[in-house]
Amino acid sequence: MFLGASAGSVALAGAAHAASKAGASKGGAPFPKDFAWGVATAAYQVEGAAAEDGKGPSVWDVFSKKKGAIFDGNTADVACDHYHLYKQDIALMKALGVKSYRFSVSWPRVLPDGVGASNPKGLDFYSRLLDELHKNGIEPFCTIFHWDYPQALYKKGGWLNRDSAEWFAEYTTLLADKFSDRVQIWATQNEPQCFIGLGLLDGVNAPGDKLKYSEYLTAAHNAMRAHAKAVQVLRARAKDAKATKVGYVVAAQIAQPLTDKAEDVDAARAAIFAVGRHEWNNSWWMDPVLLGKYPEDGVAVAGKDMPKFKPTDLDEMKQPLDYLGLNIYKADNYKRGVDGKPEQVPVPPGYPRAGSDWEPITPGCMYWGPRFFFDRYKLPLSITENGLATRDQVCLDGKIHDPQRIDYMHRYLLELARAIKDGVPVTGYYAWSLLDNFEWADGYKQRFGLVYVDFQNQKRVPKDSFDWYKKVIASGGRSLQEKVAFPVTQVTPL
Repeated sequence: MFLGASAGSVALAGAAHAASKAGASKGGAPFPKDFAWGVATAAYQVEGAAAEDGKGPSVWDVFSKKKGAIFDGNTADVACDHYHLYKQDIALMKALGVKSYRFSVSWPRVLPDGVGASNPKGLDFYSRLLDELHKNGIEPFCTIFHWDYPQALYKKGGWLNRDSAEWFAEYTTLLADKFSDRVQIWATQNEPQCFIGLGLLDGVNAPGDKLKYSEYLTAAHNAMRAHAKAVQVLRARAKDAKATKVGYVVAAQIAQPLTDKAEDVDAARAAIFAVGRHEWNNSWWMDPVLLGKYPEDGVAVAGKDMPKFKPTDLDEMKQPLDYLGLNIYKADNYKRGVDGKPEQVPVPPGYPRAGSDWEPITPGCMYWGPRFFFDRYKLPLSITENGLATRDQVCLDGKIHDPQRIDYMHRYLLELARAIKDGVPVTGYYAWSLLDNFEWADGYKQRFGLVYVDFQNQKRVPKDSFDWYKKVIASGGRSLQEKVAFPVTQVTPL
């Protein structure tokens, strides 16, 4: 998406962008041999079969039926019909050459009421999915919760109910007992900032609530308690405890320095862990589960809205993890202000953005984000989501040409390579997403997939980016050093 950008716009991607270009000429990308090149999806976004084979309703099933809640009144009742077409989709993954597939389980598909009696047909679907993945030599990476909360538990208070942590533990126990013979990589939750913040505070995602701030912080606290309970369950019940890897996935909010000056790097480092608004920050959602404490500036901001909890909660919330999952799409630029404090520098008018609008194209985030998070938390990292929404369409030649997505992934992966070269332990990269899918409140407006989906007939058509990523995977990242295959216009600023 930087094609045709001015020199000033490119500079705002940070010194990391220029450094990645320099690093590219020094040899092969430093991705380790066992690097997990993968793709990711989420159950509600791809499965469909919303009321089939005993599945219970989720808050998203209910929310998507509300007038005006979803773009154009779209629903995920069918979505990509992955529930029926999973073998076809796994065949696409094998053709792509991915080493790992990050998917999620639909909580109400396996536990229609959230707790209690399980659904054999729902469990059988995931069993068949896992068997098919192993048959094709693809490592399953299971996300336990990716937003589709059971409506039955929501009616009991949802995340506001302290018992929600025990409900989550019961659900995790079922998955561990049924699937840990074939799943060794687990993520407890995906993006609590979103399913708590967007769902319970802003009301733009399911269930569409706008809670009092104190209630919102209580729900967040209980969600992190639930994460910890799930970690304990997996440690206790996984069939191969030594091989099991457990992590936690956040919507990483990245601050990158405007320049490579030490003062700007320090400003970005301070900004990335500062708590301004609790919803969109990192340390409020990560310090309790990784460091066993809430950040002091966040507690001060919360004031009287700070939730009341048992003194032992924070000790219980801090459970040992094997990795931290980062969903990275963009960064904000920071410099040292005249007062010595971090100062955000907005992107200029006309700066390149994704089709999703909220996503400026900032490759440096893939260097600075992993670097800052590793420095603070000292855990191996996995890039559990990264991708670009563009306005893809089938062209006259029957193909889907998406050079912007290729350029985006190319630039971002070069930055990730630079982070690895600088000693940041990154274990994998999962492209978001394998398929165009139901993009939450945006419905089918956004297309993030490497594979185009015609939602009228469920036909799948690999895009140009699919072939490009296939080459990256096959080369272990070395193809990133090759000359770009499509024209890049160099524009001299006036």
